[in-house]
Amino acid sequence: MSDQLACHKHGRSNLGYQNWRWRPHDCNLKRWNMTETWEKLRGKRLMFVGDSLNRGQWSSMVCLLQSVIPVDKRSMSPNAPLTIFRAKEYNATVEFLWAPLLVESNSDDPVNHRLDDRIIRPDSVLKHSSKWGHADILVFNRYLWWRQGPVKLLWSDEEHGICEELDGAGAMELAMGAWADWVASEVETRKKQVFFVTVSPTHLWSEEWQPGSEGNCFNEKAPIEDAGYWGSGSDISTMQMVERVLSTKGSHSEKKR
Repeated sequence: MSDQLACHKHGRSNLGYQNWRWRPHDCNLKRWNMTETWEKLRGKRLMFVGDSLNRGQWSSMVCLLQSVIPVDKRSMSPNAPLTIFRAKEYNATVEFLWAPLLVESNSDDPVNHRLDDRIIRPDSVLKHSSKWGHADILVFNRYLWWRQGPVKLLWSDEEHGICEELDGAGAMELAMGAWADWVASEVETRKKQVFFVTVSPTHLWSEEWQPGSEGNCFNEKAPIEDAGYWGSGSDISTMQMVERVLSTKGSHSEKKR
């Protein structure tokens, strides 16, 4: 686990969060069983694809699942954008692929990706789908990177070709269309499951959920209890766009909320 996520290792004293349980409204989920999860993953590849949000989800999943795998029967192979955790006795992997914009872009380097000009090839998912295409369960995420200013579109293979500029929402819709086309043409639900995650509510300023406070999220020790909290960075029109794209592409995948 990277240092920025290893809270306990670096001195976090309150460990109550380890006992929290997520319970959706009107749904009492049974306790998660790690061995049972591995049995369901036997012989399969589970892959998270996206930016740091999905990387965090992948890290959490690996942290939970690795605890029941003997040290000599597990391995971690970081390979630039693709990182793979293997459980040998189950012949299963839990993987993360860095693809922050889903389509090919100049931000595909997992280390050097903070650039002044963000350039994408809005019609090309081939670079990344060649890596994710063989996974059995895919969890994609996409949202925050499209809200950081305009995006340049490159429509040719030329490294220094002519680009046109588009706002983030418009560029995201083009990229989502290319991704959804891949899902519609390549995914059969009997063989593969696909999930898509859009918005993670922002939680930067405590005054948003605690009126009258003046701090940020530093030293917060409990979840936000307001079930209606969206966060100032959430954009309903973006989620509506995702729904629109998925509903018009005729995907064989089941769309899940």
